[in-house]
Amino acid sequence: MEKSKDIVTHAKDFAREKHKNQKRKDGITPFYDHLEGVVNRLKNLGISNRNVLSAAWLHDTIEDSNTTFDEINEIFGNIISVLVLSLTKDFKLPIKEREFQYIQQLKNSPIETKIIKFCDISGNLKDIANAPISKTQKNKQVKKLFRYLRVIKKEISENNSDYPKIQELVAGINSVGSKFKQRHIII
Repeated sequence: MEKSKDIVTHAKDFAREKHKNQKRKDGITPFYDHLEGVVNRLKNLGISNRNVLSAAWLHDTIEDSNTTFDEINEIFGNIISVLVLSLTKDFKLPIKEREFQYIQQLKNSPIETKIIKFCDISGNLKDIANAPISKTQKNKQVKKLFRYLRVIKKEISENNSDYPKIQELVAGINSVGSKFKQRHIII
């Protein structure tokens, strides 16, 4: 990493390069816009921790690009790489086993991982609501995201005084959830 470049800026540039030419499920929106949305949600919650913001920029690189954990660890260090790994599903596993393992991983993750995931879910729900996919596919994806929310919400609730604007995100999440008959989350 260039000495003059801040770690967050470096993570942002790295993510932009790794996800260039990738689109979201709508086939139009640049993938990078999702990452920027997650980081902006974190900043809106008052998060300024450079490791957390860097991990948020990088949270999809292992899953959605040719990036490895070792590469992130070498470039960004252990704290950021472990946060990114804790947000990454193991696609070598069969789907059911992968989902079970991922839920256990989220349950056992630090609050930093959970708050990044919370902001990621918020962004994904917004995207799903506008995605050109069938209502059945939308319902399935929303249900899965609400399952993840139920896994992480207890610890976020316990720390909600650290995030004074979290209710704004909760309101948006519940608004989308209502359209898909999901029980509101309370934080």
